[in-house]
Amino acid sequence: MQINTPFFKQRAHDALHDANLQKALGNLKAGFPEKRAIAVSRMPEFEELRNQGRDLKNHIMEHLDLYLEQFEAKVIENGGHVHWARTTDDANQIILDICQQVDAKTVTKGKSMVTEEIGLNDFLEANGIQPVETDLGEYILQLRHDHPSHIIAPAIHLNLEDVSEAFHASHHRPKSMDPAVLMQEAREVLREKFVAADVGITGANFCVAETGSTIIVTNEGNGDLTQTLPKTHIVVTSIEKVVPTLEDMTLFLRLLARSATGQEFSVYNTLSSGPRREGDQDGPENFHVVLVDNGRSEMVGTEFQDMLRCIRCSACMNHCPVYGAVGGHSYGWVYPGPMGSVLTPQMIGIEKGGMLPNASTFCGKCESVCPVKIPLPKLMRHWREDEFEKHLQPKAARYGLAGWAFLAKRPALYKPYTRMASWLMKTWAGKNGRIKKLPLAGGWTDWRDMPAPQGKTFMQAWKEQQKAGEQP
Repeated sequence: MQINTPFFKQRAHDALHDANLQKALGNLKAGFPEKRAIAVSRMPEFEELRNQGRDLKNHIMEHLDLYLEQFEAKVIENGGHVHWARTTDDANQIILDICQQVDAKTVTKGKSMVTEEIGLNDFLEANGIQPVETDLGEYILQLRHDHPSHIIAPAIHLNLEDVSEAFHASHHRPKSMDPAVLMQEAREVLREKFVAADVGITGANFCVAETGSTIIVTNEGNGDLTQTLPKTHIVVTSIEKVVPTLEDMTLFLRLLARSATGQEFSVYNTLSSGPRREGDQDGPENFHVVLVDNGRSEMVGTEFQDMLRCIRCSACMNHCPVYGAVGGHSYGWVYPGPMGSVLTPQMIGIEKGGMLPNASTFCGKCESVCPVKIPLPKLMRHWREDEFEKHLQPKAARYGLAGWAFLAKRPALYKPYTRMASWLMKTWAGKNGRIKKLPLAGGWTDWRDMPAPQGKTFMQAWKEQQKAGEQP
């Protein structure tokens, strides 16, 4: 997937003027947030579960090497294989080697953001292997030569008309606007792919160190068919997905579904613990797990370690006003929304990803709904600091901050300046108290009015409060 993150501003501008996208995003605003709120309200202990999830993830990160080694040992004991991939190139080559060992021509894939991260589909196609996405949303995107715009609902940026057109163009069947007809059409086409596949590739929501198991959490049956029908099953996942025990996994499952889709539990929660054993009725003959690092180990022990707690529920983007306005493709790479604004700069560099941590209102909604309490605004602020220290911000922003700092360090200048600025803005706003256009603030007033300051300045109010406190 091409990295277009440096063009975030232009992509966001285009998204705001895309009527079809805005229609699709309207469904998001009325869907996931409301369902999550209802699901959480039915569980009085949800806040305590969030605390437990946060603490458990912190414990895992402090002992990540221990649990990964335990997981590897258990997978091998179960008859499987574990491969360590430090980079994208390492991961792709490992997967290609496995496919070539079994002379694979076609591969079925379950939904996996990590395989999007490493660009697996393009790599396999370039090497003569045809990948087929089997998650309905991902399948639609593959037909359109498109990419996911959301973690759990990859095709959320599309409308029914888009899906109908894609199916008609690819399947050469009569065009339909009936979702049930389109769903049945996809089933019929994909069943042939499942049967013909030489290798099945899935992601993993969690890897259990205690048993050497991986689990996929879905609302479609395609994941089960992908990992049980082919002779070889490859799990591609990232190193932070490991959890100590099955009981620990259930804690995160209780948090995940409610935070993601507002369900008490997802429809399919499927564990894989190695290749088919004697007496098993189905399952793969070969089982491989590819553990992808890709910069994650560098986050351990740093100010960005908290980001490794993420369980990919998408609650942050479902509630984010920026994502809700511009959609996932504006972010220009695999991970959108607040979590992407922290993770992407780590993976592609702040030089390319610096736009994203600045694309936030810092309203804090993302942190308030995160099931493992990741302080996303704080982490984005760290990236802003890093960007500033490396002189990567636009000159206008740097000079503006420098000017503000000059005044803030000199109270004798700062007080009269803020009083004057406040008076000018009130005058400019007129009787309705709202400013439609303001020099140097076009990024705000191009899309919304700016409220004029009301009442006293902070310094004036503080001085009055101090005087009042001194009175007997």
